[in-house]
Amino acid sequence: MKCISNGKILIGNKFYKGKSIIIENDRIKDIVDSKELLLSYPNIEIIDAKGAYVTPGFIDLQLNGCGGVLFNDKITLETLEIMHNTNLTSGCTSFTPTLITTSDENIEKALTLMEGIDNKGKYGLLGLHIEGPYISIEKKGIHNPKFIRKADSKMIDRIIMSGRENVAILTMAPEKTEKETIVKLSKSGINVALGHTNTTYEQAKEKEGFGITLATHLYNGMSSFNHREPGAVGAIFDSDIKAGVIADGFHCHYSAINSAKKIMGERLYLVTDAVAPVGTDIEYFYFEGNKVFYKDGKCFGEDGTLGGSALTMDAGVRNLVEFCGMTLEEAVRMATLYPAKAVKIDHEYGKLQPGYFADIVFLNKDLYLEKVIAKGESVR
Repeated sequence: MKCISNGKILIGNKFYKGKSIIIENDRIKDIVDSKELLLSYPNIEIIDAKGAYVTPGFIDLQLNGCGGVLFNDKITLETLEIMHNTNLTSGCTSFTPTLITTSDENIEKALTLMEGIDNKGKYGLLGLHIEGPYISIEKKGIHNPKFIRKADSKMIDRIIMSGRENVAILTMAPEKTEKETIVKLSKSGINVALGHTNTTYEQAKEKEGFGITLATHLYNGMSSFNHREPGAVGAIFDSDIKAGVIADGFHCHYSAINSAKKIMGERLYLVTDAVAPVGTDIEYFYFEGNKVFYKDGKCFGEDGTLGGSALTMDAGVRNLVEFCGMTLEEAVRMATLYPAKAVKIDHEYGKLQPGYFADIVFLNKDLYLEKVIAKGESVR
């Protein structure tokens, strides 16, 4: 066993001083008053937080790549290891590797890969996020149009057979998807998200009733809000749907995040939509056949279309505090508890609480990363 002391620890809705977190193996065993620590746990190894903010590890539900690799390009365990190790340098301890619109062969390859990984927690894996190919051509973004298609029952059944432990999220356009498909996926435990969609408000609201619970990168790749045609954005606002948002200053204005936050509250969570350049100095890469440039923190195709982001979760938290005026507590919850709730893993992830995984981040007074503990092991 070991313990974390001398920090400001996020317990519930606020930071507390004078508390210590007891870690046993990969879980949090106890939280005790620091004055009583050695009475309850004599001779325990103490990790001095040195006054840092101590929070749960960050959870990213949309991560295409980082560390110079893209999951679409090389669907291997080595790619996932690189992504996980890169994530840890920004406090992200758990993620859904995201496979954007591609061939059935690549989807099958990703499913088989995930099914063959026994200890997914070792790599921070929460299951795949399959983003497309069942999307709208009008809202494809950087996705390759040659792979965009309607869902076929054979592949949907294959995804369902793989199960929730291997597929966390499937993003699709509701106007292009039969209600029976959404029902089957939802009943299997896979979280269905609307995204890359040109849906009307009415179409989205109808399909919500059949099991759509999430939305992929709010505002981006979806029909916009208009006072006479509320579109996908209006349907999300007027629902119980939870949505990720990319707080990098490029994908949407910070004021738009503030507006969504006021409407959605805890239903809004932080994602990165990160791609290969994160953690590197590469100037361009290829994303399913499209050349994407990286310059001044922005990823964009030859026609100017955004092609993922170079955001990291810790930077996203800082942006929410600095540019959206959120409290640190709420910004952290948008990176931890709210994504955990979105994919229904908040019984083990997203909190500093006994019984939960010991995924823990230390932030200094300027909210930069000081240390990371993943599944009970110090990694930075």
